[in-house]
Amino acid sequence: MDNTVPQKKLKFFGLNKLVPYVAKHKVTFFSMVLAQLIAGAVSPVLALFQSYALDNFIAGSTLEGFTPFVLTYVAFITLITAVHYVSDRSCCKLEMVLLRDMRRTAFNHLQTLSVGYFNVTSVGKIHARVMSDTSNISSILAWDVNEGVFDAVYSLVAIVTMFILNPLLALCVLVIVPIVALVSVYFHRKLTRLNRRVREINSEIVGDFNEGITGVATSKTLAVEQKLDGAFYSRSDDMRVKSNRLGHYRSLFFTIINFSASVALALVLWYGGIITVDGVILIGTLSAFMNYVQVLMDCVAWAVNAFADVVSIKVNVERFTALTETKSDVSDTPEVIEKYGDSFNEKRENWESIRGDIEFEDVSFKYPDGEEYVLEHFNLKVPKGTNVAIVGETGAGKSTLVNLVCRFFEPTSGRVLIDGRDARERSVQWLHANIGYVLQTPHLFSGTVRENLLYGKPDATDAEIYEAVKSVNADKVIARMDKGYDSVVGEGGNTLSTGEKQLLSFARAILANPAIFVLDEATSSIDTLTEKLIQEAIEKLMKGRTSFVIAHRLSTIRSADVILVVDGGKIVERGTHAELLKQRGVYFNLYLKQFREEQTKEITG
Repeated sequence: MDNTVPQKKLKFFGLNKLVPYVAKHKVTFFSMVLAQLIAGAVSPVLALFQSYALDNFIAGSTLEGFTPFVLTYVAFITLITAVHYVSDRSCCKLEMVLLRDMRRTAFNHLQTLSVGYFNVTSVGKIHARVMSDTSNISSILAWDVNEGVFDAVYSLVAIVTMFILNPLLALCVLVIVPIVALVSVYFHRKLTRLNRRVREINSEIVGDFNEGITGVATSKTLAVEQKLDGAFYSRSDDMRVKSNRLGHYRSLFFTIINFSASVALALVLWYGGIITVDGVILIGTLSAFMNYVQVLMDCVAWAVNAFADVVSIKVNVERFTALTETKSDVSDTPEVIEKYGDSFNEKRENWESIRGDIEFEDVSFKYPDGEEYVLEHFNLKVPKGTNVAIVGETGAGKSTLVNLVCRFFEPTSGRVLIDGRDARERSVQWLHANIGYVLQTPHLFSGTVRENLLYGKPDATDAEIYEAVKSVNADKVIARMDKGYDSVVGEGGNTLSTGEKQLLSFARAILANPAIFVLDEATSSIDTLTEKLIQEAIEKLMKGRTSFVIAHRLSTIRSADVILVVDGGKIVERGTHAELLKQRGVYFNLYLKQFREEQTKEITG
């Protein structure tokens, strides 16, 4: 699981991982590079125009040949401006398409990961990788390459030109190169380590912020705003300290480089001034040298910033590739994908119909991050149309069986058979398309009521939608909304009560007409009267369908074909309601406890 930033070194700073993204847009990339190659090769000539003007027109006090000189100069300026426009336009386009492609890759890959990944990876870490890291990578990959090509070509042409004009003076400029190399090597490791830690803390802050917003109702009812603020401040202050330290080393790095550049410039002024006075070179040549030195110093300054960016992007690439290369705990084999397709390329024409026979064959299971087996050599046959209820105290591990049926997790050993075949012989998408799952905590997507219902069956007719809604008594909820089926439910359905969201979730599941139903304490958020109405509808709808009901209220599952009792993460009893009461075991005590609680409520209520 991707919980921490990898510490291993990546080849070429990890940039080799980004080649496929750039290769998809090679025309844009190469047009940007070609334009900057031309600009970098032509721009040094401008200093020679300045040198010629000083030595011939100004020093010679003549304007002979000035007009063709100016026209040629304007032509060069126009050419440089045009290629810069092409380069910058291509660069901007490249940044945006890289950002789009990386975010889409990350988002799509997240859809393929198992539930287990999201159980152990915080939203803040995922958000930082998908949004912040991709933004940094695309920006640096586009603009730094764009600027780097120009600076590299310009520097090379300028250095060659300086050596042609005066080799000794050129050496005065190049004295900075070994200094920059040594300083860069020294600071590389420190900056990488500090950048990595700052990014980690940033992910934690994003996670705290996300929890603070999504859990605002809970924090207000518990009056823990001060505690949350203290924790957020502590994390933010840690970010400040680490960022200040990073800034300290970056500033020291830049200061040393800038000082070295100033020394090189001083040497040129000192030696160039002497040989100009002595008549070794003309004033125009010294002017060209000074121009080259100024631009070369800018190139050095850019190189320093680019070096810091490379250190930063190394961490970004590590984190991004750690996400996109994370392997799912649950995945289809290449043979299954070839026949049935995957999440984004379904081959529904090869999907067999499903009856709903389910069998646990010598199944043992422990969670990926757990040490103890939750199930050991478990066997259970669930024929089509069987209603299986799973009960137990809160936190007893009631969802384990359901997680295996839905292939949210794979058995550690043994097999789960669907219609007599190992579930792994057919695609996860095929199975999920045939399961109607209603969670205890319902989730609605941003959009309208109708759009949310259509997630259950995208091609459903209005008549089918109305029938599904009416069957669970959700029509009354929709009738109270201003725009009915076209009412916007808000982010996560936050404009509705939990009970209202639950009713719409029921309707959405029923609309899909699945062969297998899973209800995970799905009626615990609904009042008793509504629950009875839904229970009657469910009993009708589940006839002929296999169903697994994780029950909160034991009174709702008395008619189940088989009841599994979970205690301490393991199934300790199984049987019908009557059989389990006769055993006077865990189920009997649970039922008696709930009966007494309900009696007490009736008396005190």
